[in-house]
Amino acid sequence: MTSLLSVPENITFEKAIALTQTIMSKIETGQLSETKIESLIGDLVKSKNGARGFFVSYLTDSRPLADSPSPSVLKALESAPEVVVELLAKNLAMCSAMVVHHQQNQDDEAANKSKTVRSRTTKLIKSLNIPSLSSNIQELYQATTTSQGNYKDFLKRWGYDTEQLKAIKEAIEPLL
Repeated sequence: MTSLLSVPENITFEKAIALTQTIMSKIETGQLSETKIESLIGDLVKSKNGARGFFVSYLTDSRPLADSPSPSVLKALESAPEVVVELLAKNLAMCSAMVVHHQQNQDDEAANKSKTVRSRTTKLIKSLNIPSLSSNIQELYQATTTSQGNYKDFLKRWGYDTEQLKAIKEAIEPLL
């Protein structure tokens, strides 16, 4: 039955979220081999919608799977560096800024969830062997400190305040 699980071409963001939940449930219950996990997640993260859906679901899930990513998950992510690198950099910025946003609104539960996503994202960034990841993280850092570079428009579009930019910068510093 698990062999029937596959990633459709042109997967939507919503379907990628749902498929990631299915994959994670099957991982948790031992129904997928490491090879099948690598293949499914690798197929998912080839496309931007698939990768976005994967990260949203994987990084926010209440199960501890993303706290210690398996070698098959890491290999799958490494198979699509052009998509994965940008999304991980942006995700690190967004969840770091959201910690501040939620704290400003006295929403400790949401702030803690954003901290978990930040921790998981940081762990992935440290664990992945993708040469361009380091330079992208440095470019994001540059944009937070100089308002210049490839991530300038991304940061501007989200309208992060000074405190949020500081939080993003602080999340990046251990990775430099």
